[in-house]
Amino acid sequence: QLPATQPGSSIMPGKVNPVLCEALMMVCAQVIGNDSCVTWSGANGNFELNVMMPVMAHNILESVRLLANAAAAFSEKCVRGISANEARCRELVELSMAMVTSLAPRIGYDRAAEIAKRSGSTGRTVREICQEEKVLPPHELERALDPVAMTEPGGEDAAGS
Repeated sequence: QLPATQPGSSIMPGKVNPVLCEALMMVCAQVIGNDSCVTWSGANGNFELNVMMPVMAHNILESVRLLANAAAAFSEKCVRGISANEARCRELVELSMAMVTSLAPRIGYDRAAEIAKRSGSTGRTVREICQEEKVLPPHELERALDPVAMTEPGGEDAAGS
């Protein structure tokens, strides 16, 4: 969730507008334009003297200034205030097809694929389907469907042991 940095939308009360993200995108657009000018100027230098050096230097220095200021403001006023909606994150993890991957070593690929297809077509979670069908004993199912364990490379649960 982004921090609110100004009053929200006039038509959607409570909405947080991503103004700092949008400002950073504008800075990036300007820097890309400056880079294009520097590239064109560098390619069009003639002989041993490039009369385009002043515009090249100006655009490079402007880009450095813009990026430094934008990064500092974005970090201080946006990144530091970002928070996760933990309930929504848990919901999205539970609805993810990735949850079925740790089941394949335990119940076989075909059965895991069948559960994944059913989850996708019904909108029910892998966990709900497995609990209903008693695919594994409850304690083993909880271990197998632990999303934190799935993020640990080489862990017991990640390997399906």
